[in-house]
Amino acid sequence: MAVSALLDLNWTGTARCIATTLLRSDHFAALIDPGPGSTLATLRERLEGHRLRVADLNAVLLTHIHLDHAGATGALVRENPSLLVYVHARGAAHMIDPAKLLDSAGRLYGREMQNLFGDFLPVPEGNLRILEGGETLALGTRELRVLYTPGHASHHVTYFDPTERVAYVGDTAGISIEGHPFILPATPPPDISLELWIASLEAIAQLRPRRLFLTHFGYSDQAERHLRVYRESLQHWGAVSAEILSRGQEQSEAIRAFGRTVAAEAAEFLSPAELSHYVFNGALQLSWLGLERYHRKRAEAKAKESAG
Repeated sequence: MAVSALLDLNWTGTARCIATTLLRSDHFAALIDPGPGSTLATLRERLEGHRLRVADLNAVLLTHIHLDHAGATGALVRENPSLLVYVHARGAAHMIDPAKLLDSAGRLYGREMQNLFGDFLPVPEGNLRILEGGETLALGTRELRVLYTPGHASHHVTYFDPTERVAYVGDTAGISIEGHPFILPATPPPDISLELWIASLEAIAQLRPRRLFLTHFGYSDQAERHLRVYRESLQHWGAVSAEILSRGQEQSEAIRAFGRTVAAEAAEFLSPAELSHYVFNGALQLSWLGLERYHRKRAEAKAKESAG
């Protein structure tokens, strides 16, 4: 019998921020996105609640390698050397040697990085199973289809269970707390692409999932509506950020203008406490930086094309 369970990792002592999924099937146990190194103790506690230890796990499936999703992986492999780690080809080198990934993240999070995410240990190459998209993975009696879904990250994949019709979408479908109708985009640097992202949402929609599982946070049971609304939200954020950039303001003022706009729109759907929780999860400053970089790279590409 195949069983799935949501494990709340209680990130920074706060519930409903980061979730991992425990998949069990025919004596096979796997985690989708085990979370950051800072929540390892909580992860162990949650596994114990299901009468499992790290040594009982067979596989870790990564939607992508950002610290809040994949940071605990190396520590899990060190504790369980037979653990298989599934990751897209574009992210594999950073799992083997995370130095560049950690340097990039350090520029964004500064002194807070260790407290937020803990250690990110390397994964031996022999433990990695490289994905391109299009694969079907056999996990005990359960099968998962792998869909390449870039946009949030160039190495992002989605896992789809065709029997349960659940799509494990990582960050591809944004931030929505336990199916709340408001969805907050998550657009951090360095490789946001709205065009690829929208195509990825359409590809997920073509699978006709019944439910979506979001790392931030939990299940969305109105998958068709969720994907449509999120596609519209990304397009809207792209337009809003482009308009703010056109004002030529200093970076700090542009970030404040972006934050005010997003907060005003979110306040129509969320209480002040809910809005605070979403903003904590969503890191609006990072989302602005990702969108700013996206627009700048597009402008540079157009200028190069015109000059050539």
